[in-house]
Amino acid sequence: MAHFSMQFGRTEHGKTYLERPSVYGLCTRNDEKIALVRIGTIDRHVYDLPGGGVESGESDAEAVVREFDEETGLTVWPTRQLCRAGQFWINQGTPTNSLCSFFEVELTATDGRPSEPDHQLVWTSMDEAMRKVRHDAHSWAILLWLRERRNGERGRD
Repeated sequence: MAHFSMQFGRTEHGKTYLERPSVYGLCTRNDEKIALVRIGTIDRHVYDLPGGGVESGESDAEAVVREFDEETGLTVWPTRQLCRAGQFWINQGTPTNSLCSFFEVELTATDGRPSEPDHQLVWTSMDEAMRKVRHDAHSWAILLWLRERRNGERGRD
């Protein structure tokens, strides 16, 4: 599949946006529910695809495996890169353009626990995930992945 690139979010006049390479994974179970991370407290939280910033000297594939483990406790293996997208947002007070690489990942183990205390693994339907995620880039990646999967099934009919 070709790597599509899109830019999401809006900039605020007068702010300089730091570019931050980041990775996110799309992972489903046999029941076709997708993994999301609920970040925050019960009263105040957001939803993201599991993932985050790429550390210095780390490949995108290594980063998505590490981030999945930290945020969900799940062990995954990246099977392929799906797409790329930028997302302008304010990250803990810092204007940021997350340069996101989205990966399809395969679930290989489920026996871990998130190491980040304010993160909780949530399994949800694809449609619900597209509505819940806070970033438009994440919703777009889920939609692109879902459409590709559905088109692949039609091609086998």
